[in-house]
Amino acid sequence: MKRHPSLNREAGRLGQLSLWSGEFEQRWGVRVSNRARRMSIRVLVGGRVEVVVPPWMRAGAVQQFVHRHRAWVERKVREFSLRHSPADNLIPEQIDLAACGERWAVQRTEAAGRPALRCAANGKLELRGNLRLTADMSRLAQKWLLTRARAVLVPWLARVASEAGLKYRGTQIRRQRTRWGSCSPAGTISLNCCLLFQSPAVVRYLLLHELCHTRHMNHSRRFWRLVERFEPDYRGLDRMLTQGWQNVPTWVFAP
Repeated sequence: MKRHPSLNREAGRLGQLSLWSGEFEQRWGVRVSNRARRMSIRVLVGGRVEVVVPPWMRAGAVQQFVHRHRAWVERKVREFSLRHSPADNLIPEQIDLAACGERWAVQRTEAAGRPALRCAANGKLELRGNLRLTADMSRLAQKWLLTRARAVLVPWLARVASEAGLKYRGTQIRRQRTRWGSCSPAGTISLNCCLLFQSPAVVRYLLLHELCHTRHMNHSRRFWRLVERFEPDYRGLDRMLTQGWQNVPTWVFAP
């Protein structure tokens, strides 16, 4: 579907504007999505705000939508700032993965050399090295999360596909700020490692959602009927997934 030209120009301009002043001063962006059926606003990891709009939406309607929901967004950004501090960008003492019911305790050992993170016995992670190199620690935790997500989500997707009788070609695990998953025309399904911080029911819904795209590469009525066939409560789970970024720790996207 062709994008409205005025929206193309406006989206680029709006993405560079500031929505708030004073305490809530920050950047926000407009993303035009061919998959969107309606406008939505999301508060992502770090308190960043993204407005998702269908390709046919006019710029004026986007501005009105943002104005109507401004108070809600300000409240969500305030809640995020109260829950998270700059120290949250570092590896915490404990990592909880709701999707698979795992709890990992992080043990720290100060030593010479660059930090290293390894799995120890009984659900423990050992962080050893110069612990003042915080940037290195963040990258180690992110790498571990991708590895753990691959171990959990890849076989999970295979099980759900077998139960539903849906076939796919391959799987990719990524660390993305805005998308939980996707399905390519060739049948390769990409999954966000941040799914590990969501409930099992929400993760299963997302897996089914992407598997259904192997039959319908759109969000048509036939697509949603197929999703509903496997998950009657897909609407509620989809709303939970939209708000799921609030469950993702800030260290996952620390620079």
